[in-house]
Amino acid sequence: MAKEFILISILILFVNATLVLAGWTQVLWSMLVFGPLMWIGFADFFQTSKGVRRNFPLIGNLRYFFESIRPELQQYFVESNLSGRPIPRELRSVVYQRAKGELQTQPFGTQRDVNEENYEWVNHSMQPLEPQLEDLRVPIGGAHNGSKVYQASLFNISAMSYGALSSAAIEALNLGAKTGGFFHNTGEGGISPYHLKGGDLVWQIGTGYFGCRDGKGNFSAEKFKENASRPEVKMIEIKLSQGAKPGKGGVLPAEKVTAEVASIRGVEMGKSVISPSAHSAFGTPVEMLQFIQQLRELSGGKPVGIKLCVGRKSEFMALCKAMLKTNLRPDYINVDGGEGGTGAAPLEFANSVGTPLDEGLSFVHDCLVGFGLRDRIRLMAGGKVLTGFHLLTKLALGADVVCSGRGMMLALGCIHALKCNTNHCPVGVATTDPALVRGLHVPSKYQRVARYQQATTEAFVELLGAMGYTRPEQIQRRDIHRRLTDGVVKSYEELFPSMPPGALMEPQALPPLPQDWLYAYRQSQAESFLPAEAHHRVS
Repeated sequence: MAKEFILISILILFVNATLVLAGWTQVLWSMLVFGPLMWIGFADFFQTSKGVRRNFPLIGNLRYFFESIRPELQQYFVESNLSGRPIPRELRSVVYQRAKGELQTQPFGTQRDVNEENYEWVNHSMQPLEPQLEDLRVPIGGAHNGSKVYQASLFNISAMSYGALSSAAIEALNLGAKTGGFFHNTGEGGISPYHLKGGDLVWQIGTGYFGCRDGKGNFSAEKFKENASRPEVKMIEIKLSQGAKPGKGGVLPAEKVTAEVASIRGVEMGKSVISPSAHSAFGTPVEMLQFIQQLRELSGGKPVGIKLCVGRKSEFMALCKAMLKTNLRPDYINVDGGEGGTGAAPLEFANSVGTPLDEGLSFVHDCLVGFGLRDRIRLMAGGKVLTGFHLLTKLALGADVVCSGRGMMLALGCIHALKCNTNHCPVGVATTDPALVRGLHVPSKYQRVARYQQATTEAFVELLGAMGYTRPEQIQRRDIHRRLTDGVVKSYEELFPSMPPGALMEPQALPPLPQDWLYAYRQSQAESFLPAEAHHRVS
């Protein structure tokens, strides 16, 4: 751009000189004032790196101007959100730097106060190793469940639907997944043409059954089979709940429901799409497992998993008991934390419903270990995962695979304008308005997604080697430490004590369990998600 600026500046000066000689003084002054502004506007319109400037030529530069003179104001307004859970500025900077391929080293040492509450760290080894990135694929599926095997990357794209995100955003994410060799979760909004750019897909099916619903909104086996047979679809995921609004179905505001979105979802254009809170295809733990097996067979043996934010513990234990009773089980369980993101959610649900990821993930892992099911089921985790250290902590708590939504959106160019639910996203990420979608330049943004994923995975591998490990499975809870109040330091093992293998299968092992675990176990039953005491109240 520098060369073009110099050439146009010379041209403007030449024209101005000509006008002076001709005596056109007023025109001269107009060109002197507006000429440079016109140049800036044209440059903004045609550049591809900044979505705000591309969508709002000239005036979009004000954002970067105010950020440059008062970065703390930009940090306050951009990072704050209704849930009161800001993403620290240094983490956003890391994502942007990795996505752009910029220098990632930090000057002047640690940027956090190591004595602050909730500061976390991992201890290194005196004999660090160098594990290889290409050896860290995670097989999902297999002989245990009679399904095919998919080799998943450690770090992938969380569920984000077309409609919630723009066509350009979905396309860039999918091309990024194709380039980097990781998977792209479709979200519950169905499979759009923008998902079919060559990246591996996890097709998520929510309570609205978009892409596999009949005229009444119920599950259609025929339509499911048609979409599940696509070669791009590698796995199927049944969404039970999501962390941002557990207990409620997905919400897509009417402003974002275009004719194309309506056609893909099988809904009416111009009306808000509110998914039911619960599935109509099943109502008990046993029925859910039978539904999972049905999808596995209809898809030709592709791995089938479930996604949930942990709520009532007895319900998940009921599911585990049903697995033992029927010998049916999902290929994987995707645990979403209560801090998970969304484009639209009621304030109370976003802030106060659902178990946070660390507690929920450790519970699911320990529950599966206690019931003797963990070696047959893979675990995924998602919820404010942005860095290689975040990957490390989630694997320490039991995850095999980690997914990120916020990180991938930041890599796309999201600036946290908090307009996701209004269709006015200024950078074209979370909007279906064609005039705003234009701001997201797919050819450059998909490369940023791929770079961010690769750099973050490489950072994790470096941490793994610094600990003296070569495989993610070697990471244990005792490796991660957290400073609590008054300087007390505890490891994850002390904060989230591990469950002895098979402890929930032997009645005599139950008394030593914590009271909440013991209560949940006694209230759980394979035949119903309702606690045992609830059945007594109903009857």
